[in-house]
Amino acid sequence: MQPIILVIHLILAVALVAVILMQRSEGGAANLTGGGGGAGGMGGFMSARGASNFLTKLTAYLATAFIATSLLLAVFAGTEVGPASIMDDAAPLVPAEAPVADEPVEPVTPSVPLSE
Repeated sequence: MQPIILVIHLILAVALVAVILMQRSEGGAANLTGGGGGAGGMGGFMSARGASNFLTKLTAYLATAFIATSLLLAVFAGTEVGPASIMDDAAPLVPAEAPVADEPVEPVTPSVPLSE
């Protein structure tokens, strides 16, 4: 289930970026529907104002879905069963048991004298 939600989350992220980039800025040149808009200046669906309203609503819906999938993925990550730390999986540096010799080991003497 988690991979499916992750794919949906990625699709929502790309769609959200695309919809935001398609919107016009709210700057001074954005209001082009002053007197030349269709339907007597009231703005229909295909006018700039109608498209702007549609993109604004679509952005809100995509953002809501994106936040919902984010929360869902966070819940899945919190309930995942596994080691609490990556150090739990690490191999120990010291073996649990030291090897036991059957007979005493004699110390090794160096073949070259240490001091002359």
